[in-house]
Amino acid sequence: MDPILSQDRAEFTALLAATLRHATEYVEGLDTAPAVAPVTTPEPEPLPERGYGLAGALDAFARRWAPGFSASAGPRYLGFVTGGATPAAVAGDWLTSVCDQNAAGDGRSSANALERHTTAWLAELLGLDPAFSGSFVTGATMSNMVGLAIAREWLGERMGVSVAEAGVAALGAVTVLSGTPHSSVYKALSMLGLGRDSLRVVPTLRDREAVDPTALRAELESLGGRPAVVVANAGTVNTADFDDLTAVAALRREYPFWLHVDAAFGGFAAVSPTYAHLVNGLDQADSVCVDLHKWLNVPYDSAVQFTRRRDLQTRVFQNHAAYLGDPGDSPDFLHLTPENSRRLRALAAWFTLTAYGRQGHREIVERNISAAHRLGELLTASPRMRLLAPVGLHTVCFTLAENPTEARIAAVLRSVAESAETFLTPTHHLEIPAIRGAFSNWRTTTADVDRIAAAVRQAVDDLS
Repeated sequence: MDPILSQDRAEFTALLAATLRHATEYVEGLDTAPAVAPVTTPEPEPLPERGYGLAGALDAFARRWAPGFSASAGPRYLGFVTGGATPAAVAGDWLTSVCDQNAAGDGRSSANALERHTTAWLAELLGLDPAFSGSFVTGATMSNMVGLAIAREWLGERMGVSVAEAGVAALGAVTVLSGTPHSSVYKALSMLGLGRDSLRVVPTLRDREAVDPTALRAELESLGGRPAVVVANAGTVNTADFDDLTAVAALRREYPFWLHVDAAFGGFAAVSPTYAHLVNGLDQADSVCVDLHKWLNVPYDSAVQFTRRRDLQTRVFQNHAAYLGDPGDSPDFLHLTPENSRRLRALAAWFTLTAYGRQGHREIVERNISAAHRLGELLTASPRMRLLAPVGLHTVCFTLAENPTEARIAAVLRSVAESAETFLTPTHHLEIPAIRGAFSNWRTTTADVDRIAAAVRQAVDDLS
C-alpha cells in the first residue's frame, strides 16, 4: 500500500475529526458569512507526484479554494432555487459516502429497500397515490428527462412500436405542448432526440405564467387526434406560478396526451394546508418531476421522478447483462434510470424526513413563503421598485419602477453582490428586465429578510 495512504488509513478516525472541525467552522459561520465571496481563481498547480495526505489536502483546500466558495447553503442566498441542507440531511449525506452503497441493484444490501421506502414517503408527502413509483436521480433536469423518455415510449405504444427498440425515427413528428417550459425541458428534448423544435409554447393567462387551458385545448384540437405530450408546471421559475392541473388533466377525456408535471420545487406546496390547493390535480399526472435539493433541503444532487407507467420506464432503461439479472416485476433501479452505478441519494432524504417529519418540513415551507411575502412588502414600500407579479409562493419577481433596462438591473445586482448581504439573479418577465429571489433555505429568518431588503434598497438608491 502507498505509504501516505497507509498512514491515512491508520489515522482515519483522527482525520475524520479534523474534517468535522473544518465543516463545523463553515456551518457555524453560515448565518453571518457573506452570501457571496469575491471570486478568486488560484493559479493552476501541477498534479502532485507524491500526495500530501488527507491533512495536507484539508489545508490546501482551506487556503486555495474555500475562500472563494459562496454561502449558498446560508439563509440569504436567493439565487436560482437553492435549498440548504438540514442537519439530518447532512448526516445522511455523510453516511452515504461512508457506507458507499451502490444503489443500482440488489447487491445483498437493504439500500434498494430504503430508496423504495423513501420514495413512497415522498409520494405520500406530495399527495400522489400508490399507483406512482419513484426513483432517485441527480436533479430536475434528469427527472424531466426520465419523465419525457417514458412519454416518448408511450407515444410509440400508441403507434404500435417500441421507441426503445426501433429508435426515435419510428415516431415521426412529435408535438410537446407547454405554457412556460423550464429550460431543462428543452435540454431533455434535445437529449432524447425529440428536438427542441418539437416544443410548442402555448399562450398563458393574461400577465401570468400559467397556461391558458382554452389555448391548450385549441392546440390539442389542431393535432386531429394525434397523441402529444403536455408539460404542465407546478411552480414556474420567475413567479412560482401554477398551471390549473385539474383543468389540464380533464382535457385527456377528449384528447390523447401524456401529462408530465414539472413540480421541481412547487410540488412541496402540498405539505401546507394553506397552499396545497395549488397542486390539486398533481396525482392525475402520468409522470412528475420533483427536486429535493431545493425545498426538501437535502444536499446536491438529489431529485426524484415519479410515474404511473413503470412498465414503460423499464422498457426504456433496462440493462441487459447476465450479471445484472432480468428486471422482473420489481426491477432494480439500474433498470429504471440512466445510471447503472448510483450512490444512495435516498439516505439524506430519509434522514431529514425521519428527523423532522411532515410537520417540520411544512414549517420550513410556510416560513419561506412568509419571508417572500415580507420581502415583497419591504421592497414595494420604496417608490423606486415594483413587483412584476404578486408574491404567491416563495419567489419575489421585481424590477425598477422607472427605466428598468438590462444595464440598470445588472448594476443593481452587482451592487447587491458586492455588499455580500445577499445574492439574487436576473430574469425577464412580461418582456421586462427584472430581478428574482427565491426563498427555499431552512435557515432563513425574518431578520435575514430585513437585511436582504435593506441591501436591495441601498443598491437601488445608489443607482445613478
